[in-house]
Amino acid sequence: MAPVLLWSTSFENLPPPKRGKVRDIYDLGEHLLIVACDRVSAFDRILSPGIPGKGLILNQLTNFWMSNLSSIVGNHLVATQVEDFPPNLKPHHDQLRGRSVLVRKAAVIPFECVARGYLAGSAYHEYTQHGTANGQPLPAGLERASKLSETIFTPATKAESGHDTNVGFDALETELGPKLAGRLRTLTLDLFDAGSAHSRERGLLLADTKFEFGVIEGKVRLIDEVLTPDSSRFWSAEQWTPGIEPISVDKQFIRDWLDSIGWDRESPPPELPEEIVVGTLERYVAAFRKITSSDPEM
Repeated sequence: MAPVLLWSTSFENLPPPKRGKVRDIYDLGEHLLIVACDRVSAFDRILSPGIPGKGLILNQLTNFWMSNLSSIVGNHLVATQVEDFPPNLKPHHDQLRGRSVLVRKAAVIPFECVARGYLAGSAYHEYTQHGTANGQPLPAGLERASKLSETIFTPATKAESGHDTNVGFDALETELGPKLAGRLRTLTLDLFDAGSAHSRERGLLLADTKFEFGVIEGKVRLIDEVLTPDSSRFWSAEQWTPGIEPISVDKQFIRDWLDSIGWDRESPPPELPEEIVVGTLERYVAAFRKITSSDPEM
């Protein structure tokens, strides 16, 4: 049975949620309830009509990664199964199942921690103009989708609305102090390397991704989503060739369509046609199956 689109949530016995681009977040006092809806964004704009089942995949894939990466850094998860949620959420189990988590509150660190193992996206465009990625010099002669000799850390500001802005490591040191900035860089690269190795074993190349961190009881913890097709570029390893735009199993499918129709990224975004909605879900399911060797609970 095809999943039903869940655009947003609202529960009578809970306070109004804070709505992000994809998630609805409820403040339950000691903890937060995070619900991954089926909204989809590209170029920092929310698009319609959404991708039915997308939130289920993002939530379950994040839970998989947080469990498998917990030896590198702890995370904010308290419960991932609705049966373990507070009793007052029982009436909403059907809507919450598979797409929600209960988490500890964290002091969110206001930076996107981005790691890149291949030259793609904004880094590729910057390289063609300046020979750099986020201001970091790269060797001459690289092509689109070239593998970098080592993973690079390219942080960005975490904007509540609008575009995130790439910043240098010195900006992190100034804002957060050298110790915390260095810790974030080390964690980001270690998490990327672990995720990349796991993905490669299953036929996917992890080109780049972003992580978010928060501080809980004085310790840095992994929060938000982790290594999903929304926050990462995944390519088919079999079809990867430097110099050619790789076959992706992520949100790049939507970005490419928006570019192909000439959307200016400033005017109201066009509605996604059915074939883009279906094609996006197919790619997300394919990524989930490859990474976890299982099907998402839909």
